[in-house]
Amino acid sequence: MSRLSPPLTSPGLPDEQALDWFVRQQRGLSPEEQEQHLRWLADDGAHRAAYARWQSSWDALDNVPADGLAALNAQLTKDLQNLATQEQEQAPAQESSASGRRGWRQWAGWLLGGKACGHGTSAWPTAWAAPALAVLLLAGGFFGWEFWQRQPTYSAQHATARGQQIQVQLPDGSVMRLDTLTRMDVALYRHRREVRLSEGQAVFQVAHDASRPFQVLAGPLRITVVGTRFSVRYTAGTLGQSDVRVAVEEGRVRVEPIEPSATHDGSVNRRVELTAGEQIASDAQGGLGAITPAPSTGIAPWRNNRVSFDNTPLDQALAEFERYGATRLRVQDPAVAALRLTGTFDPRHLDNFVRALPQVLPVRLVADPTAKAGVAAPTTSGPWLVVGR
Repeated sequence: MSRLSPPLTSPGLPDEQALDWFVRQQRGLSPEEQEQHLRWLADDGAHRAAYARWQSSWDALDNVPADGLAALNAQLTKDLQNLATQEQEQAPAQESSASGRRGWRQWAGWLLGGKACGHGTSAWPTAWAAPALAVLLLAGGFFGWEFWQRQPTYSAQHATARGQQIQVQLPDGSVMRLDTLTRMDVALYRHRREVRLSEGQAVFQVAHDASRPFQVLAGPLRITVVGTRFSVRYTAGTLGQSDVRVAVEEGRVRVEPIEPSATHDGSVNRRVELTAGEQIASDAQGGLGAITPAPSTGIAPWRNNRVSFDNTPLDQALAEFERYGATRLRVQDPAVAALRLTGTFDPRHLDNFVRALPQVLPVRLVADPTAKAGVAAPTTSGPWLVVGR
């Protein structure tokens, strides 16, 4: 490998001079150059501080794993291509300032190429390496390190089918229990843990880690914890259940809108903290309601194969049952749909609920001769029934 001739120290800013010396030091200094370097450091405290900053940023690159360096290399290649195009378009205007960057162009390619690519040959044209290096290493840090920090250490998608429940343990020790028809995306980062709940409901048992808050994003809400057990429900497609509901079983949970906005009375949507035994619901815009006690049946009775209703309209109760399986029930009379249902049922045995319905509400079940398989086809055998008085 040919030796790169070190550039002369320019009369530029301390950071430029420091990086000039830093690269020359990495390539090896003669005894005379070493004396010059020591004199330069002794001349001014700003020189020593600037040199220390470059050394710190260089050392930080040693902690970036191979996959992080590869991602950095790919991103920089793309960015530098854009810079190349811009420089070509602006070449006449930039000619006057070219001398101020000439020294940088000699060594920046080696520095970036040698560290990010693992050898001494630059992966990018040296004429464009200095601007990228400035983005990487100036202002108390560098782009590559931040880019690597933003990459998840773990990511996965989880979903349940109709009537299915699953339990998932994450690498950090947290456990998630997903109810029927639930979809979520999980990403664990170095400084936070994030779950995006697209549909359904789940209970989270979060492993304590104060350095990495655990966040659940559901509809318009963000729920943040460090270590606790809580449930989140977001079933926008279910009749009467378009809100987001959060209930806490252990610990504390912070609930807030993802995008703060003004409410109908002109106030800004607030942030609240829930403790064990409390719950809250929001509207579709993220407006939070009042904090109320969690149900006596627990924050998520579905974990024990139970669905509970408390003065719930019949059409909404049937919509909830439909999440677990086909009820084969139709409600055609609005007055019947508005009847209130209270009770706890097992969604695994919907036939039992169908048979019990006339016993708990003033309704009767009649066969629907007009029902066709192509219209909201049931997944179980048997005729559709019409609920009426």
